[in-house]
Amino acid sequence: MSPETTYLPEHFTNRELSWLQFNARVMEEAQDRTLPLLERLKFLCITSSNLDEFFEIRVAGLKQIIQSKSNDPGSDGLSSSETFNAVHDRVAKLVEAQYHLWKHDLLPALEQNGIRFHDIANLPQESKNWLEEYFVKECYPVLTPLAIDPSHPFPQLLNKSLNLIVLLEKTGAADHHEGEQELRYGIVQVPRVLNRVVSLPASEDKTQNFVYLSSLISAHTDKLFPGLKVLGSYAFRITRNSDLYIDDEEAQNLLRTIEEELRKRNRGNAVRLEISKRCPEFVQQFLLEKFKLDHDDLYQVDDPINFLRLMPITELDKPHLKFKTFAPAIAAPLQGEVDIFEVMRHQDVLLHHPYHNFSSIVDFVEKAALDPAVLAIKMTLYRTSGDSPLIKALIRAANNGKQVTVMVELKARFDEANNIAWARRMEDAGIHVVYGLVGLKTHCKVLFIVRRDTDGIRHYVHLGTGNYHPRTARLYTDLGLLTTKPEITGEVATLFNALTGMSEYAGGKKLLVAPFDMSDRFLEKIRRETGHANNGKATYIFAKMNALVDPEIIAALYDASRAGVKVDLLVRGICCLKPRVPGISDNIEVRSIVDQFLEHSRIFYFKNDANDELYLGSADWMPRNLHRRVEVVFPVEDPKLKQHVIETVISTYWQDNAKARYLQADGLTDLRDLSDNPKVRAQSVFMQAAEKEKQLAPVTINKPEIEIIPLDPDEI
Repeated sequence: MSPETTYLPEHFTNRELSWLQFNARVMEEAQDRTLPLLERLKFLCITSSNLDEFFEIRVAGLKQIIQSKSNDPGSDGLSSSETFNAVHDRVAKLVEAQYHLWKHDLLPALEQNGIRFHDIANLPQESKNWLEEYFVKECYPVLTPLAIDPSHPFPQLLNKSLNLIVLLEKTGAADHHEGEQELRYGIVQVPRVLNRVVSLPASEDKTQNFVYLSSLISAHTDKLFPGLKVLGSYAFRITRNSDLYIDDEEAQNLLRTIEEELRKRNRGNAVRLEISKRCPEFVQQFLLEKFKLDHDDLYQVDDPINFLRLMPITELDKPHLKFKTFAPAIAAPLQGEVDIFEVMRHQDVLLHHPYHNFSSIVDFVEKAALDPAVLAIKMTLYRTSGDSPLIKALIRAANNGKQVTVMVELKARFDEANNIAWARRMEDAGIHVVYGLVGLKTHCKVLFIVRRDTDGIRHYVHLGTGNYHPRTARLYTDLGLLTTKPEITGEVATLFNALTGMSEYAGGKKLLVAPFDMSDRFLEKIRRETGHANNGKATYIFAKMNALVDPEIIAALYDASRAGVKVDLLVRGICCLKPRVPGISDNIEVRSIVDQFLEHSRIFYFKNDANDELYLGSADWMPRNLHRRVEVVFPVEDPKLKQHVIETVISTYWQDNAKARYLQADGLTDLRDLSDNPKVRAQSVFMQAAEKEKQLAPVTINKPEIEIIPLDPDEI
């Protein structure tokens, strides 16, 4: 097949609809009665949180395109207007399913397990009295009732904040006839300092009782509007466009520009209105007009107005309603009282999180910060935790006189404020902080340590698929490689110099780096497999990623399939490729796994006529990753590690028939394996392997001859 083959719109799935299909898979976990109850609730909360971000970014973008009158179809043939309409229909069904699940399944199940949500009106008087006192002491002092009339304009409500619109009546005024009503509106914006779920005192039967904060405030709105009759109080929240609009080239000070944009985020254009079903239609219409929204932007819901606010319930001390606690293992080569620098000098080490403890990376940086032989530390930082031990170690390293350079991505979506705070702290400590390249997000995960060993200067490198974030490393599946191989570390040194020096990256032989050469080299490898198939040689492609969107990559995979290449894809989220289309993708199978841990690792394997090539990295096959971000994909070349990933990691993932969903040719329908085959759950297999690894004795290091590579001082 020619690499210039053109495919039709019907050969591609719409990006937004594919994402919604992924979120439906998350919802399936909430609906799965074989899962522990509080884990099901957690998946429901995650579904809601996912939808929020979808509206803040993707739907907001669609609405902007529609308003700009630029309505050209995408690769799937749907215009922005058609996509928006399809999104609305799909979201409406998902929201309906969420509340049906909550009301008819999760709520009764929680009650059976001693967790009860109450309607305040049905509570005994003693509980009502307690709640009234709670309202007066805890809520009333921080609530600000806002009247809406000619002298009080409609307030600027914050993004995703809980609000109540109160319908008020004023009667008996001297200038009104007897019985004449004057309707008014009031707004109560609920500050985020108040817990959205109020816990009542423990009952004698040990039941844990809760009420929604919105219900509590609604029951006492008369105290907020004295002298007026409250006719009704209805919870609602508004979702706003939360994308940042930053012209890197025009921004004189990127950090300050982003800080200014963050202040605007809570006040972006409204894109969605969620409101209580009990709210009268004329009140709904009033709000739609105030927010300049259409009826298709309205979603009527029951309590709670936002499922994410139920997340604290999932943290209750009820172990029998949760997944069994999993404690990660230390990777076998790093167990015991070993020197990580000594280990890395003699072998590459593969880390598989969360099955391997991320503490090994934290320890690595902390040891480097204190080691007199370490000369310099460089790393990229896309996301990290609010109390990051890694950054504390970097600050300690700078205080110890080491050269420390950190590339902080200030535009890491929804982590901008956190990254700005850390950037300022690091700069104050004398760390050289670089804010990335103009027009690009720095998304790669690279840690580079320069050490003066007894036999010369050596580079110690960690390359990963996930962020340097100790908390998410316990929740996301990721892979990382520790290596001192000069052919890889030398390219990492060159890459850092290019990034911090704002110079052009000349490319290398080992690393695939976006936006410089990654797309072309992936296409080259896919087309090479196609050529092998045409020549009767051994071929196979396996790729695991978060999303597959790039049309050029998809076209190349279609070409490979038509040539006879077997292509297996494990795509957690968006997949715009349609598998099993006769004559187009007969040889392509796509699966998705949603499970206890978020599947986040990226793995790329090419058979290459039995000369196996295996890569890991930070990039998905999306235009943004391949062309608008700095990404690094790196090879795994150690024979044992390569064999382990291919024969154990990839194989286990592909055997999963418990959590895997199988994408069909219509691009929308996912089906579980409903056969009677023994169930294999990949994450469970990896956890069991980690438990066995905990029992291993520390690995004995064989010490081969050490090759001394002279380095240019500029590479330090």
